[in-house]
Amino acid sequence: MPTRRSLAALAGLAMPNIARAQAAWPNEKVVEVVVPFPAGGGVDVMTRLIMPLVAQRIPGLRPVVLNRTGAAGQIGLEVTFNAAPDGYTLGATTLPAVNSIALERQVRFRPMEFTYLANIVEDGNCFYVRQESPIRDVAHLIELARARPGQLTYATTGIGSDDHIFMVGFEAATGIPPMIHIPFAGAAPLIPQMLGGHFDVAAMNVGDCLALKREGKARCLAQANRTRWSEAADVPTFRELGMDVVYGASRGIVGPPGLPRAIAERLENALREAVADPAFTREAERQLMPLRPVFGREYAAMAMEIDQRVQALWHARPWRG
Repeated sequence: MPTRRSLAALAGLAMPNIARAQAAWPNEKVVEVVVPFPAGGGVDVMTRLIMPLVAQRIPGLRPVVLNRTGAAGQIGLEVTFNAAPDGYTLGATTLPAVNSIALERQVRFRPMEFTYLANIVEDGNCFYVRQESPIRDVAHLIELARARPGQLTYATTGIGSDDHIFMVGFEAATGIPPMIHIPFAGAAPLIPQMLGGHFDVAAMNVGDCLALKREGKARCLAQANRTRWSEAADVPTFRELGMDVVYGASRGIVGPPGLPRAIAERLENALREAVADPAFTREAERQLMPLRPVFGREYAAMAMEIDQRVQALWHARPWRG
């Protein structure tokens, strides 16, 4: 039976090996970057744009993006969370969806225990309607919701998605009766139904329908950004309208819990430089991706603030169960 002294000696022998493995990272080995959503979506596009630029700044880094979809992002998040913390598995995420999933059901991850590396994009939520909609503005929407309780319909990209949480927060902030929720599996199937007038209003991200807005096919009633996004400078914020409604999709890169600090710092520094790269900022603008770079400990603090806000909203107005 091994003694404490022998176990300590074995641990001492193992430590140099661990240190050497960390020092050698990434050692030309493939680094899998798990995207928990389908290819072509906002999180996927962001990840595929940023990771080649990160690789340019870390010699030997060979990132491969893998789409591990299912259960509204739960499957991919679990893959990242439960991976070995050796720097060879990273993941893309979006807040507050990761927080809401863990509230709605049992999952194999704990949102606040990921290693938070960099938030890159924050796309504010908003209300879109088709151009022909009789709903003139947010004040008119509130008036109709109060006059016709339980009759107005709204669409989102899914239960517990950032736009669903935005809508729950909007109802709480304004005190209107809950509207009827019509969830879709993403923006792609939602948008044609909006243009067809199959529901009253869509709760989405500003970037989702900006092209249709510019073509005169959709109208944006208000945006839940802190300040007006330059690409939608003609759309008022909810705060400008007297409502403290600030919500959005914060998209970034994380690692599994316990990622060694030396590896995390190299990734944070590379991500910081990559986000500031003119090639990236130009492409982000072309892709209508509003940037909000936040790194390391500040990103973790941001995630904690979002988590606390989502939990408070859940306890006040649970949206499932």
